Amino acid sequence: MTEGNFVDYVKIYVASGKGGKGSSHLHREKFIEKGGPDGGDGGRGGHIIIRGNESLWTLHHLRFQRHIKATHGGDGGSSRSTGSDGEDRYIDVPLGTVVKDKETGEIIFEITENFEEKILARGGKGGLGNWHFRSSTNQTPRYAQPGMPGEEVDIILELKVLADVGLVGFPNAGKSTLLSVLTSAKPKIGDYPFTTLKPNLGIVEYRDFKSFVIADIPGIIEGAAEGKGLGHYFLRHIERNSTLLFLIPADADDIKKEYEILLDELRRYNPEMLDKDRLIAISKCDMLDDELKAELKVQLDTEFEGTPYIFISSVAQQGLTELKDKLWQMLN
Repeated sequence: MTEGNFVDYVKIYVASGKGGKGSSHLHREKFIEKGGPDGGDGGRGGHIIIRGNESLWTLHHLRFQRHIKATHGGDGGSSRSTGSDGEDRYIDVPLGTVVKDKETGEIIFEITENFEEKILARGGKGGLGNWHFRSSTNQTPRYAQPGMPGEEVDIILELKVLADVGLVGFPNAGKSTLLSVLTSAKPKIGDYPFTTLKPNLGIVEYRDFKSFVIADIPGIIEGAAEGKGLGHYFLRHIERNSTLLFLIPADADDIKKEYEILLDELRRYNPEMLDKDRLIAISKCDMLDDELKAELKVQLDTEFEGTPYIFISSVAQQGLTELKDKLWQMLN
């Protein structure tokens, strides 16, 4: 996934088509003096429909499309002929897209399945022709219904990445490096915090041609839930993951404290995040010798009671197979 083209937040104005007006035509034919009403109904206006598409992973194609309008319904004609329906407009979005009302901020619906279709703005109903209004006392009504207006709505499209495993850690913990080693993704890697500014996805190939998706998001810092650093901008991307992989470097001052800060940020953003399966990976362990590793193991056994942890090194390729095994067990 290329970083520059990744767009996960778009504001759009959509308007469905208005219904066509009914006809007030009176039947005229040779030798028939008073043919009576034969006005047809108007056609309905076009809908605006949101459709899921699994081949998309970003909202980039909607970035410069600020207004989307459906066509209006055709007017009714003579001989009780109905007007044409307006053409529906489809907006293709990646799976995991949330549609919100711009003014109230309320979630209208979410798209999570391929080819799932939901009507965002309904087209206006076509008006009835004068043929519907004939009666024994009013045999030639010279009026018909106008069409109903369409709906207009300002919406926000937000993408929450759909992945099996989410990488959580402070900036510069080695998340992108781990992603580049486990998968064939090529995220930007650098020796400075916030190298990653957009989420990256990679597919981990497991034994017997099995695979799972892992998401690397920008680093979390203390106060992210209040909007510090890149704040909420990317925390929503790990809301959908079933497993969270916490990455903490072995050279951190206090591994337990870093883990607590990360947990606290997730708790303050959305308490439901703590219900997910968690695995702690101590990265950069190629810097530790066996003696230091044994000491650290004793310390971590007491601190992380019950939470599984694993020592890995992306550069030296240590512990990666065990990491894949553990993640696969947690996912299945």
